[in-house]
Amino acid sequence: MVLMKVKFDLPKRVKLAQGLWLMYWLSVMAGILIFSLGLFFKIELRKRSEMMDNDESHFVPNLLILVGLAACGLNAFGGKVCHDSLDPTKFPKWKPMVKPYLCFCIFFNVVLFITALLCFLMQFSIYFALAEGLKNGIRFYKDTDTPGRCFMKRTLDMTQIEFRCCGNNNYRDWFEVQWISNRYLDFSNDEIKDRVLSNVEGKFLMDSVPFSCCNPGSPRPCIQHHLTNNSAHYDYDHRIEELNIWTRGCRQALVAYYGGMMNSIGALVMLFIGLESAVMVGLQYLTTALETLADPENPESESEGYLLEKGVKETLAGVMAKITSLGKANQVEGGEEEAAAAAS
Repeated sequence: MVLMKVKFDLPKRVKLAQGLWLMYWLSVMAGILIFSLGLFFKIELRKRSEMMDNDESHFVPNLLILVGLAACGLNAFGGKVCHDSLDPTKFPKWKPMVKPYLCFCIFFNVVLFITALLCFLMQFSIYFALAEGLKNGIRFYKDTDTPGRCFMKRTLDMTQIEFRCCGNNNYRDWFEVQWISNRYLDFSNDEIKDRVLSNVEGKFLMDSVPFSCCNPGSPRPCIQHHLTNNSAHYDYDHRIEELNIWTRGCRQALVAYYGGMMNSIGALVMLFIGLESAVMVGLQYLTTALETLADPENPESESEGYLLEKGVKETLAGVMAKITSLGKANQVEGGEEEAAAAAS
């Protein structure tokens, strides 16, 4: 039993072919957009790779780039088929390729769905990568002369300024590490010497933060040293001075930034799946309508287009039977090869 049969005449077939041609080129533009977003996301991750604990997070942007390129090629091919479908001299050469093309499009839609799902799930990976990466970044902030860590200070400072954040979880993370290099400490100063000697690990710890934590919107000059000492500053109470420095941690800020980007890309990919499904259905109707012309010699004759030649159950049963027969054929060939090898 034919599924979802529709009658077509020449004007309807022309309108369908023209509409599909436009939709295919819209899909090409969508593919370019997905490629561009994947490239942009990869660049954004690369800019802050020093603050991430692993490189696994680049898998999704790489996949988006590949999917975008594949979408451009597939939909350009589909647009060409639709463009030539109403030309009796050109369409016969595309006709044998349509069924394999539609099967590949179904597989491509599955890949798109997995890509969209990974976009939503990647936020957890980024969260844990940033948790450890930012912790190490703060610890290595002072190592501007150490190979591999020379630009950590600049990266962290620019991140804190751009995202209006401070520290990993909050600004107090800076109190737990020595973020000023020993080369900039005067060890002849008794106060500095006492601070270093009073620490078990011999570190110079203080209740201070880098300048990049300062909030330019504060009505007073930024206080970045002795943050918890109210008596060290005039008219100051660290419990209510929220405008002095950024109180949000950089992990929260970056996860929100990357998460918003990933949610948007994932939603776009899901919409793209809908567009791809629509053009696949349209192309199936167009090709079947051309195959069932009442008079093949007369292009103006009526025809019938359909979604499936048989019902859903019958089609699935036929596909499974083909897969089973292919498996058996491979087994038989393997047995014949083994027998021939044994005989020789």
